[in-house]
Amino acid sequence: MNDVTAPTGSATGRVVLLTTSHRVAPGLLSWPAWQALREADRVLCADGAHPQLPYLREAGIQVEEASPTAEDLLTSCAGGRTVVVVATGEGEPALTDGLARLAGSGRVAMPELELLPASYDLPGARLLDLIQVMDRIRRECPWSSRQTHQGLAKYGIEEAYELVEAIEDGDRDELREELGDVLLQVVFHARIAEEDEDAPFSIDDVAATIVTKLIHRHPHVFGDATATTPEEVKAHWLRTKAVEKQRESVTDGIPLHQPGLALAAKLSSRVRSAGLDVPLPAAEGIGYRLLALAAGAEAEGVDPEEALRAAARVYRDAIREREKQEER
Repeated sequence: MNDVTAPTGSATGRVVLLTTSHRVAPGLLSWPAWQALREADRVLCADGAHPQLPYLREAGIQVEEASPTAEDLLTSCAGGRTVVVVATGEGEPALTDGLARLAGSGRVAMPELELLPASYDLPGARLLDLIQVMDRIRRECPWSSRQTHQGLAKYGIEEAYELVEAIEDGDRDELREELGDVLLQVVFHARIAEEDEDAPFSIDDVAATIVTKLIHRHPHVFGDATATTPEEVKAHWLRTKAVEKQRESVTDGIPLHQPGLALAAKLSSRVRSAGLDVPLPAAEGIGYRLLALAAGAEAEGVDPEEALRAAARVYRDAIREREKQEER
C-alpha cells in the first residue's frame, strides 16, 4: 500500500461518517447532520438504493454514489475540505478499518474523523424489526403462512408456562428468551388478524388498545386522582374496569379453562374484593377439598398454583435422587 500524505502546508480536512437508523422514517435527521451535509465539499454513499438518498437530493444535497477507500478520503480532504460519507446499513467497516490502519501507521497526516449519528433508535425501536420479520415469515414460510388463531392457541399457553418457569427459576437469560417467545405470540396473532376479511386489526391497533386502557385505569398517573398505596391503586383499577366492562357478575371475565387451582383462587379473590359472603360448597370429594385449600391459600396471600409447583419440584428432585440410588 502506498503512503498517502496530505500536501505540505495544507489543512488535512475532515471526514464525517454519517450513520442513520432504518427504524426511523427516512429524512428525519438531526440538525447537526443537516448542517454537516450542507457544509460538506463532497457527500458520498456506496449504496445507490440507500433510503435516505431521495430525501437528501430533494433537500438540494448532491450525493455521489461511490465507495471510497481510506486513501481516497485523505486525498479528497486535502486542503481543508470536508467529506461526508453516508454509511450503509453495515456501517462501512472496511472504510473505518482502513482509516484506523492509516492512523496507526504514524506516517500519514490524518484528517479530523467524526462519527455523527444522524438518527437514533428510540426505546422499543427493535420491535419494528420484529414486525418486519414476522411479516416476511407470514408471507414466505410454508408453515407460518398457514397458521390460524386457533392453531396457535396451544403455543400461547405453553410459552406462558415457560415464562413462569423462568421467573421461578430466577434464570435471567431464560427469562429474556421466554419473554421474547411470548411477545412473538402477540405479534404472530396480530399479523394473522390483519388478514381477517370482516374485522381486521394490526399490531398498532393492539398497542393502541392497551395504551388507552392503561391510561384510563391509572387516573392517579395520567389524571387528577390520587393514590398513595397499592390498595388505592387497585381500587382505581377495579372501579374503572367495572365501568368499562359493565359486567353483571364479579365472575364475568374469569377464564374457566385456566388451571383448576388458579381458577378457584381467582373466584375467591373476586368474592373477597367485592365484599360478598358466599360460603364454599358443602360437598364431599377431592375437588371440593382442593377448592377449599385454594380459597384458603388465596385469603392468606399465597398463590396456590405457585405453591403446588414448588412442592412438585421438590418431589421431582426426590424422584431423581431415588433413581440415582437405584442405578448404583
